[in-house]
Amino acid sequence: MSLHKSLMPVMLAVFAPLLVQAEEIQTVKIGFSSPLSGAQAAIGKDNEAGLQMAAERLNARGLVIAGKKLQFEIVSEDDHVDIQSGVTVAKKLVDAGVKGVLGPYHSAVALPASKVYNDAGIVMATVATNPQITRQNLPYVFRVVASDSQQGGKLATFALIKLGVKTVSIIDDRTAYGQGLADEFEKVAKSIGMQVLGRQSIAEKATEFAPILSTIKGQKPDAVFYGGAAPQAGPLVRQLKQQGIKSLFLGGDGICSSEMGRLGGDAIGSYIYCTQGRSMLESAEGKSFTADFKKKFNRLPDVYAASFFDGLNLMAEAMKVAGSIEPKQYAVALKKVQYKGIAGSYRFDERHDLKDAPVTVFQFNSSEPAAISSY
Repeated sequence: MSLHKSLMPVMLAVFAPLLVQAEEIQTVKIGFSSPLSGAQAAIGKDNEAGLQMAAERLNARGLVIAGKKLQFEIVSEDDHVDIQSGVTVAKKLVDAGVKGVLGPYHSAVALPASKVYNDAGIVMATVATNPQITRQNLPYVFRVVASDSQQGGKLATFALIKLGVKTVSIIDDRTAYGQGLADEFEKVAKSIGMQVLGRQSIAEKATEFAPILSTIKGQKPDAVFYGGAAPQAGPLVRQLKQQGIKSLFLGGDGICSSEMGRLGGDAIGSYIYCTQGRSMLESAEGKSFTADFKKKFNRLPDVYAASFFDGLNLMAEAMKVAGSIEPKQYAVALKKVQYKGIAGSYRFDERHDLKDAPVTVFQFNSSEPAAISSY
């Protein structure tokens, strides 16, 4: 027998484990839907960055399910904060064979897209806050942040008790998110004795607000509540200041970002309050995440980077509990999983909303929102 032939069994024995290991790696595609272009691109890219960090850490950890090492792959799509685009993206991600979806970010997109994902049997974990998303009782749809009911109501209570707001004027941007948030704020405000002086609506992409501000100036409210996002809120507060309106300015998570500071310029100040989920800086894990995010992307995480990070880890935990990457299996586990993440603790009620979802009130300090109180 030649030396070459005698070495063959040894060589095969050496390389066999490597061949088996390669076969045991399983790619798990996870869809991502958020705006990656246009006025809200900054928040969408922030969401994507948080999700990518989660995938990289999970891949480094080497989660093994059913004897296979999982490799998470993010499939990102730009939904343009547009209803039709969001549905198109949903169908595209379904066709791509994703095992779960993080997003959409915006409620108007999440509402119709949720039906596409649910009908396809794909888990959707969204940060969209309109209560109707989970009131559809879709088995594969979960919300990983506080809803408008929780955010709007707690902000109204905070405004009355802590800020002494007795009268308020309300503006919404006519979107599912903005209207839903304003509805919840108005409902609770009235129930606790706050006087609503009036409610007006603006177009989602409006930049000039003179007629509305003229009305508000005459009302002289203690506060103006805005249901909408930073691209309109920034110019809105600039024009409020130009009109000499000295009311407090209140809003939800849509304005609770550094983007608000960038767009509002020197009009941004301590008279602006907003809400979002629990502050990441409340825990050692949150501080570590913030430091790692800044090191990787050279900027601080914005509103929902941590929620997208937590969302994928939450899915992975449910897969681990279920012993399967298939949505039909791990969606059942996800309903029961209790998980402590960067942005808070996660456990779901019967509608797949977070139980006892924490809400943090932020006050703008110069151009950045700073956490001041949690409920």
